[in-house]
Amino acid sequence: MHEDTPQITELLVEAGRQAREEVPTDTETLVARKETWPVEATIGPGLEGAIACYTEIGHVNGAHGQLTYRGYNIFDLAAHSTFEETTYLLLFGKLPTARQLKQFQSRLVAYRHLPDTLRLLQTFPVEECTPMEGLRLAVYLLRRILTVPGGGPASREPSTTIGADEDSIPEETQPMGFEHAVYEMVDGRAATLDDVYHLISGMATLTAAIARIRTGHLPIEPDPELGHAANLLYMMTGRHPTPEQARIMDVCLILHADHGMNASTFAAMVVASTLSDIYFSIGAGVAALNGPLHGGANEQVLYTLEEVLASGDPVAWYKKARRQKRKIMGFGHRVYKTYDPRARLLGPLAEHLAKQQPEIRPMIKVARALEHEVVASLGADKGVFPNVDFFSGLVYRALGIDTPMFTPLFAVSRVSGWAARCLEYLRSNRIFRPRALYTGTFDEPYVPLAQRSTEARKRTRSAGRKSRKQGR
Repeated sequence: MHEDTPQITELLVEAGRQAREEVPTDTETLVARKETWPVEATIGPGLEGAIACYTEIGHVNGAHGQLTYRGYNIFDLAAHSTFEETTYLLLFGKLPTARQLKQFQSRLVAYRHLPDTLRLLQTFPVEECTPMEGLRLAVYLLRRILTVPGGGPASREPSTTIGADEDSIPEETQPMGFEHAVYEMVDGRAATLDDVYHLISGMATLTAAIARIRTGHLPIEPDPELGHAANLLYMMTGRHPTPEQARIMDVCLILHADHGMNASTFAAMVVASTLSDIYFSIGAGVAALNGPLHGGANEQVLYTLEEVLASGDPVAWYKKARRQKRKIMGFGHRVYKTYDPRARLLGPLAEHLAKQQPEIRPMIKVARALEHEVVASLGADKGVFPNVDFFSGLVYRALGIDTPMFTPLFAVSRVSGWAARCLEYLRSNRIFRPRALYTGTFDEPYVPLAQRSTEARKRTRSAGRKSRKQGR
């Protein structure tokens, strides 16, 4: 499948071999299990530790640095698969036959061409927006163009809807869990495969168009002869990529396609669970990805590396950063307590690209020096290692992509995982409805409006007298 880029395959295979050698496969935890509802779990703020659903799509083993899509290790998929094949795997649960893959690729190619959406997008001041703001707008414009005017693909007859609060669960009710969906899809159109294909293919076209518009250029027509990753680079940069550049972009898309119940995936699934349509659901994923605690960290990594490079001494810079208790972007992960497997693959690819681009080499040298210092001081004791963001920004820069476009590239890839998980959840849908622990008061007396300023002054004077007494 990758006969024209054997050196890239060798790099990826070797990175996977080293990772497996350093952190052997955890066979004890690699056992799929299906609990009986209700499930007991220790839950922290932000639903940390909560179990929301079953999934067969992906698994993250943070302790052993393992990432799995549908049973396949990410090292094997990166070395041998393509983004199109991996997307098919995520959506349908199995690797495609040659015929199935060809049909799938043909559909994606056909859906790249979005003249009406792009024409509508260019009526907005995209160049004045952030790239993610533009992308979120573009997804909704795509919905407007591709769906029935006024109704959309998931429109509902009034008689089939439920009351606005019928999804509520009384706070005193214990969650029991149900075998089947409580609210089924009414017409089966909350998320059709055709909509999903349009979004997966269209996200690349829209992202590339935004990249062009924001720099004063017109969008470029997609090239039907190119694969998904190669066409993405072509539409963004205006240059046909080399086979190696296209392959490396393809690997980046594979590595970012899915990653457990992260914030943007959860956001997309929450919207889908209301039986809103898939365009709104994916738009929610884009909105969540825009947050600085989720997407965009690879941008900050580059800014950090530029600062370290300017300092001239990575070791001294790191020691000063530690004294100042600075957060060093690109290190540590909410889940991984060892090397992020995606970082293991992207590091060698960044170094490979740097061999051909002298201007990137100083950044790679600084990155490796900083990595050594952080791992030596925090790796063993704190479990802080490079994450996917530490090297992905370097790879994107070497591929000629502007830094502000890094997060939209994340969405180009993750749309596959968002869509796959929404489709999976909708098969036995139950609207998401977590609880909040109420910490307020009860039985507050209602004070008429005319008396409130007087009451407020009384409370203020009372509090002042109490404070003075305590002071004495």
